[in-house]
Amino acid sequence: MGCTERFTTFESAELVLPRLIKRDQSREPFNETKLRSGILKATEKRPISSGAIEELISRVIRQVRKLGEREIQSRLLGEIVIKELREIDEIAFVRYASVYRRFQDIEEFEKEIESLRKTSKTDVQEAQFSIFPDEEEL
Repeated sequence: MGCTERFTTFESAELVLPRLIKRDQSREPFNETKLRSGILKATEKRPISSGAIEELISRVIRQVRKLGEREIQSRLLGEIVIKELREIDEIAFVRYASVYRRFQDIEEFEKEIESLRKTSKTDVQEAQFSIFPDEEEL
């Protein structure tokens, strides 16, 4: 008597996040809880919805996975988070950057804030357009 049952197996890709190489060259597994904790501290008491924070965390994780590496420097993860925070809230960005980049004095804060001011002015200028056509276009 042979088996009359039918069995099917499915394979799926295992989406593993890379290990992090810390500043002291030690390695540890990617920890989404630590990532979330750092972002929540930076966004504490800011007008940012929990949905926006979860979307930010998802974008960070997608970017890390997209790298396709088995190991990445923790500073690269930090820079990805900083870039994402900068897009949603400048205060949260400065808070996270101050801890992550280990600002030592007020001058380092001032440099970062000045960088924000320059970027914000450029973004506003690029977003604005004239409602009147230039004379050259007439």
